[in-house]
Amino acid sequence: MRIALTGASGIVGGFVLTAAQDAGHHVTVFGRDNGYHLGDAPDLGGYDALIHCAFAHIPGRYRGGEGGDAAGFRRLNLDGSTRLFDAAAQSGVPRIVFLSSRAVHDGYPPGTVLTDDLPARPSSLYGQVKALAETHLQQLAEQGILTTALRATGVYGPGPAHKWRSLFADYLANKPVTPRVATELHGDDLAAAIVSLLKTPGPPRIANASDLILDRHDLLAEFANLTGCRNALPARADDATLSVLRCDALRALGWAPGGMKLLRKSLPLMLDPQPEL
Repeated sequence: MRIALTGASGIVGGFVLTAAQDAGHHVTVFGRDNGYHLGDAPDLGGYDALIHCAFAHIPGRYRGGEGGDAAGFRRLNLDGSTRLFDAAAQSGVPRIVFLSSRAVHDGYPPGTVLTDDLPARPSSLYGQVKALAETHLQQLAEQGILTTALRATGVYGPGPAHKWRSLFADYLANKPVTPRVATELHGDDLAAAIVSLLKTPGPPRIANASDLILDRHDLLAEFANLTGCRNALPARADDATLSVLRCDALRALGWAPGGMKLLRKSLPLMLDPQPEL
């Protein structure tokens, strides 16, 4: 399969690029290195699928990632995405996978069970942009294009900019760590879900992607065992108000994320190298 991929230089896109290539697909990366920018409408003729992972935001922030430029954030990420989707449709691309976010559900009360078919109810500009892009994608699905908006939770995994780098540094420095519990998903598992969707004859139009319910207390306990650090762990957070994603659509395709076993396997690869003495 010939795949056009945006966002390959990002954390998630890097996992997707590796997984798609490992599965034998021919992947063309659309990014700054070859002249593509969000808002462009490239010729995608001859491609069998578009995977859209690119997103413009302040580094390290998605909710609030607009900074002081809400109009520019919306123009790049909403208008840029819909323009790309339309370019794919006009080029005859038969399949589109869009990396959306669980942020489309932030407007629901805490503790809501988030099913695949739950209508979007965003409360942030980030969630609104993702939800509106989903709506545009649904309109293309009505024209016969196979589309999936993948509502992913927070993604972790090895890499130079992994999400827990500053958290681990604060713990090692014995700085206060705010208690927090969240849903997490390994980048390899998200990429596996996308590769699975590419070969599904009738993919779901909306699918949640999540795995672990992870408390910082437990994460840092694993980290402490690896590093030998004995600083005090943060208190456990209250998980009663955590809204959890159900992933029935993906699991129906045989998708099975790696859970704690994959987390423990990945953590040694997420440690900063120790200086040589």
